[in-house]
Amino acid sequence: MVYAAMKSESLSAVARVVLAVIGLSGLVLCATACNLEPDPRGFGTHEQLGLTPCSFYQWTGHTCPSCGATTAWAHVLRGDMAEALWANLAATLLLLATLVAVPWLLLSACFGHWLWWKPKEWDVLLVGSTLSVVAILDWMRRILS
Repeated sequence: MVYAAMKSESLSAVARVVLAVIGLSGLVLCATACNLEPDPRGFGTHEQLGLTPCSFYQWTGHTCPSCGATTAWAHVLRGDMAEALWANLAATLLLLATLVAVPWLLLSACFGHWLWWKPKEWDVLLVGSTLSVVAILDWMRRILS
């Protein structure tokens, strides 16, 4: 019955395009990370894309909160969860959420209605806030270790 109620609430054409763009963006990020070799330092994998080294690291000698994110994604997509969690916990959780969200967003865009669940603003705020807190705590762990 819940599914029937959700199905009757159609997504607008603009909403469908937005969901498709977000879903495809996640897919491109996953495909890109899948083709990168994780840097053995635990950060710096993004440099394989021609991006500059972390300025924060160059200035302070300490990693920034997002250091290790690309490395973590590359590790997860190779099945190495332990290395991914060590490189960047928040980024690892973000990738796991992305792996769930990509098909859900793309299918919802294709069918024209939310499948299984319609997110509310509070849900997005909660997930974003949780990832932010995890990122800060994990950054502190990396700095102290």
